Amino acid sequence: MTAQAAQGAARSAVQGATPTAAETQPLVLSAAREGVTILTLNHPAKRNALSRPMLEMLRAELKRAAEDPQVRALILAANGPVFSSGHDLKEVVGADTGAIAQLLNLCTEVMEGVRLHPKPVIAQVHALASAAGCQLVASCDLVVASSDAQFQTPGVKIGLFCSTPMIPLSRAVA
Repeated sequence: MTAQAAQGAARSAVQGATPTAAETQPLVLSAAREGVTILTLNHPAKRNALSRPMLEMLRAELKRAAEDPQVRALILAANGPVFSSGHDLKEVVGADTGAIAQLLNLCTEVMEGVRLHPKPVIAQVHALASAAGCQLVASCDLVVASSDAQFQTPGVKIGLFCSTPMIPLSRAVA
């Protein structure tokens, strides 16, 4: 059981409830086959939002794959109806600027870890990749998208545009 799953189970036990399947599953699944590591975002109930725990797990898995000589390539995939909705905004609302800066620095570290990874990183996108989720996809070396895949940076519509997704997006589209 991962630390995140253990925390969810402990939280449910304290509240007197049985842990849900989502609370006992890792946020990022890792599977290896014939030199390819598949990292799967695994929190469909939260639309695979890039929460701090998910970003930390992605960072650790990227580092592990970089150091493993058996790994020749990585695939980033996702479970559920959304590839990733972007940041978990519940972590941002009401947080102090220091906590927000730490979260954004962690996100930058993960995106750069994908972009500069010593092995090819392929995004397998089956559905919506929004905001930082779109940035994650655009940071990959190659994107394989189904006909149902959608990509968006919705902050533009409400005047809250974050420029960071546009940097890898412009590199990928240019």
